[in-house]
Amino acid sequence: MQIRTRGKSRTVAEINVVPYIDVMLVLLVIFIATAPVVMQGVTVDLPKAEAEAMNEDQLTPIIASVDKAGQYYVSVDSNSVKADDLTALSTLVGQELAKDPKRPVVVQGDAQVPYDAVIQLMNALKRSGVTSVGLVTEPLDNAS
Repeated sequence: MQIRTRGKSRTVAEINVVPYIDVMLVLLVIFIATAPVVMQGVTVDLPKAEAEAMNEDQLTPIIASVDKAGQYYVSVDSNSVKADDLTALSTLVGQELAKDPKRPVVVQGDAQVPYDAVIQLMNALKRSGVTSVGLVTEPLDNAS
């Protein structure tokens, strides 16, 4: 852009921020659209019980879960993988324990699932080398 004053022309340096704003808005839309996809998980209606919370300094546990339809899942960090059967679940957990043997393993069973499904899940974890298993529960409502 040039400005003329009394026969002289000088250049004015200005930064055009409109393209930067466009890029930022596009990135914002992308993050908003992908956030629900990234936060996948297995919906399980946990039984309610009194229990102690896990220590915050512990490693993130491997979560083996069974939903009310009887399907098995393994969640490591934020990744949830559906296991076709208990043998596949045992293999997945065994692979994760091979990377870090001190990592805790917890079982998350839906309240509507038969007791046998949770026991079979725990047996599969034992076959994969898990020596200690925690059970995930929802805290009791003290108001009721």
